[in-house]
Amino acid sequence: MNILVINCGSSSLKYQLIDMTNETVTAKGLCERIGIEGSNLVHQPAGKGKLRFEKPMPDHKVAIQMVLDALVDPEHGVVKSVDEISAVGHRVVHAGTNYSDAVVIDENVKEVIKICYDLAPLHNPANLMGIEACEAAMPGKPNVAVWDTAFGMSMDEKAYLYAIPYEYFAKYSVRRYGFHGTSHKFVSGEAIKSLNLDPEKAKVIVCHLGNGASVSASIGGKCVDTSMGLTPLEGLIMGTRSGDIDAGVVQYICNKEGKDINEVLNILNKKSGLLGMSDGLSSDSRDIMQAAAEGNPRAKATAEAFEYRVAKYIGAYTAAMNGVDAICFTAGIGENDKDVRKGICSYLGYLGIEIDDEANNVRGELRVISTADSKVKVMLLPTNEELAIARETYRLCK
Repeated sequence: MNILVINCGSSSLKYQLIDMTNETVTAKGLCERIGIEGSNLVHQPAGKGKLRFEKPMPDHKVAIQMVLDALVDPEHGVVKSVDEISAVGHRVVHAGTNYSDAVVIDENVKEVIKICYDLAPLHNPANLMGIEACEAAMPGKPNVAVWDTAFGMSMDEKAYLYAIPYEYFAKYSVRRYGFHGTSHKFVSGEAIKSLNLDPEKAKVIVCHLGNGASVSASIGGKCVDTSMGLTPLEGLIMGTRSGDIDAGVVQYICNKEGKDINEVLNILNKKSGLLGMSDGLSSDSRDIMQAAAEGNPRAKATAEAFEYRVAKYIGAYTAAMNGVDAICFTAGIGENDKDVRKGICSYLGYLGIEIDDEANNVRGELRVISTADSKVKVMLLPTNEELAIARETYRLCK
């Protein structure tokens, strides 16, 4: 059974075709600059080099058709026809309080995606465009929505409610949802299997550290708490997002700078985080860490703040679960920066954690990086959101 996984942005489309008999990727690729001059498709069949096609893509419907044409091409395709594609799995960011699990898409599901436009204005509209493009290109094929917010829906009220008038939750569903849910669910589940932990009781903390970053706590694979909130702005310091901040700061800057709230929120989303703290040096952690190592004081303070904030969340979530069995690092920074992993874990000696420097000296490879006598296992565990989406799609469509 072949599952096509689609992840749509406003002007981009990532895809993978996965053979679920052995969970192998047979082809993957990226459409860029959809609706913009200079659009192109980069297509890579398994075991072969990348192929680049430059062709106008005025919308996602054209982009999807280009993807399908590449997949069935006699020379560089991997299936003979689209009939060999059984279903399509879509990453969809926000479902509000409507869904807590993946679902086969129908008109009601599409209406929920639209209703949640104001909760995810940059993502949900693009996600729906991808869904409707697939429906047009492959009539009758089942499409499945795998929600980024689904993992956080198992949180208790004490974790997801804000301490604001309850009417705002009742009327507008203002609550903490959490994001990167597909990644957190995948990594926590793989950690339980890899470490042979109790699937019902295992206490796992996942640090998804990339340009967007979040931490989750789960017991038996069910989310107990997660750092992002109503939007992805809450929580850790990120590439350009501020993370946790006193809400009074917004009013203060508005008054001092003569800006409205939308302008300040734009600053908190796009001009803050690593970029803002480093005084404009970079939003890329690699640049920050290199500059810090070279003695740049702003970069050093920024790097230390990033690691400190992650360590604080790990401590808080250990308390929330009354213990922790495993801590996992994943995503771009988590999988590739040994110094950041070591820096974060340097705060965790009270948990009996010791890092094995030799084991930690690795990038993007599943590995336990704590010492044999460490009281808590610490892992590097690469995420695979596409496989997680394919598994959910397969479960609903097999």
